[in-house]
Amino acid sequence: MHYPDQLLYQVTKPARYTGGEWNAVHKDWECTPLKFVLSYPDVYEIGMSNMAIGILYEQINAYPYCLAERTFTPWPDMIQMLCANKLPLRSLESGRSVAEFDVIGFSLGYEFTFTNILCMLDLAGLPVWSKDRDSSYPLVIAGGNAAHNPEPIADFIDLFVIGEVEDLLPALIDILRQHKQPNGHFNKIRILREAAKLPGIYVPSLYDIVYTDNSYQVLTPIIPEATLSIQRQLVSKLPPPPVKPIVPYIEAVHDRGAVEIARGCSHGCRFCNAGMVYRPVRERSREEILQAIAAIIENSGHDEISLVSLSSGDYSQIDDLVSNINDKYGAKLALSLPSLHIDAHAIKLVDSLPGRRKSGLTFAPEAGSARLQRVINKHIPEEELLATAAMAFERGWTSLKLYFMLGLPTESDEDVEKIVELIHKVKAQGSKATKRVPQIRLTLSTFVPKPHTPFQWVAQERAETISRRHELLKRGLAKRNVKFSWQDTRVSLMEAVISRGDRKIGKVIYRAWRMGAIFDGWSEHFNFELWQKAMHEEGIDPYWYACRERPLDEIMPWAHIDTRVSSEFLKSEYRNAMGAILTPDCRTSGCNTCGLEGQWC
Repeated sequence: MHYPDQLLYQVTKPARYTGGEWNAVHKDWECTPLKFVLSYPDVYEIGMSNMAIGILYEQINAYPYCLAERTFTPWPDMIQMLCANKLPLRSLESGRSVAEFDVIGFSLGYEFTFTNILCMLDLAGLPVWSKDRDSSYPLVIAGGNAAHNPEPIADFIDLFVIGEVEDLLPALIDILRQHKQPNGHFNKIRILREAAKLPGIYVPSLYDIVYTDNSYQVLTPIIPEATLSIQRQLVSKLPPPPVKPIVPYIEAVHDRGAVEIARGCSHGCRFCNAGMVYRPVRERSREEILQAIAAIIENSGHDEISLVSLSSGDYSQIDDLVSNINDKYGAKLALSLPSLHIDAHAIKLVDSLPGRRKSGLTFAPEAGSARLQRVINKHIPEEELLATAAMAFERGWTSLKLYFMLGLPTESDEDVEKIVELIHKVKAQGSKATKRVPQIRLTLSTFVPKPHTPFQWVAQERAETISRRHELLKRGLAKRNVKFSWQDTRVSLMEAVISRGDRKIGKVIYRAWRMGAIFDGWSEHFNFELWQKAMHEEGIDPYWYACRERPLDEIMPWAHIDTRVSSEFLKSEYRNAMGAILTPDCRTSGCNTCGLEGQWC
């Protein structure tokens, strides 16, 4: 049963909740023994752009004895309607209550979706704490990039999948099938013990938590099946890409087909969590990509395809691939290449894309000075950046968006002033090429030290320093036709607290949610006062988690998660950063012994 029409008439974008989209899979509920609901803890338009949901949806539904349906976080007006009418959160395909499924699987892409998870569990009629859910409730599973530090939400989740799930999925499904009882419920205790034996599975309830005198969290397994180290799972060969994407009735954030052309990145930017935890680089063959594009077009009618990777221009056959697509489709198909490493080759590549409007390009130098670029291991020589900008303007682009981070380790006011100098030089290139003042948009973010990176030990800069550096930039670029945007420093503080948190932070998340925190990643809904109050009531000092330099021998809350990138490598990279020493790309300059050498490289 789907939501009644009289309710949908009263909310914005009712198509978020109706289902029935093209390529949605509808299986016989009564004849399918194992039922998953894939849950993305954000609004429909964002969740429908998530590649992990699409991959799992096709893979699970490929099993004749499994079905996978979808659900997303309702927008606040719909949440209010569901509560007022005492209606549960439902799936899109069958309209069943989420509580009727065997497994609720959450994809965790961002820490600020964690209150949405509690909201969804509550709307489904489930207790949010895993200890309060017996075998009569669905099993709650989570995975994704933000699961690499599972501790802040460990007390809400029954089981985490760490890393890439594709090869692990058959064994996990077998365990679930074996332990589903005649009454339709799981033997939850047995499932968790059996699942804990699988590589990459973390079951938080199978560990005791103690805190040292310095408040460091220490985990101790309470049964033999639980191990002290959970190893991130990897696939050696990328699985077939989804080729029957669901086509939404409303525009998604990424309203196009998508093919993952490669996984992993070797640039080694020291601030980048994804660049570390998705190593090593694995590429899909050009033939498979071309076949997938043809199938997606036939199955969905999309006239734009995104070639997805952490650094799409690094795909070894990218020129030939784009040429092949151009030859076959011409202007009938638009191509997008997200996350390009900007250089002259990238400009030529983007210029060759079919259906590309020459309105704006995005550069992400991240730091203004050469020294600070060496610290973060993302060195783009100024002359190369300026030559690339000049080429872009000469080829008809009219505006540039420039991304920089403030508060990077060892950053000084002089480094910030270098951003001003660099933007003046970029604007001069545009004026020479086009004989008119180019449009420059400057986007500033505050550096957040992330787990499993060489900067996991550093302190986040405090808000007052970041605000002062915002003023430096505004003064330096006043009346220069530069548009500014920047993130609220309080958002960055809370992101650091949650991403570097331990299980104590789970109580803060719960308390903030109970007070009304929801959609915290949306600026119109983020309420810092709620989080302040929640931390105060739980006795949490946010600066202890976010703004404290950590010794290299400190026990991190995520120490039990082995990403396969060694701690020795991260420490070496930390030392290189403090010395402003570059580490070359291992795909072009030899192995850096990050821990993945051998069978993976």
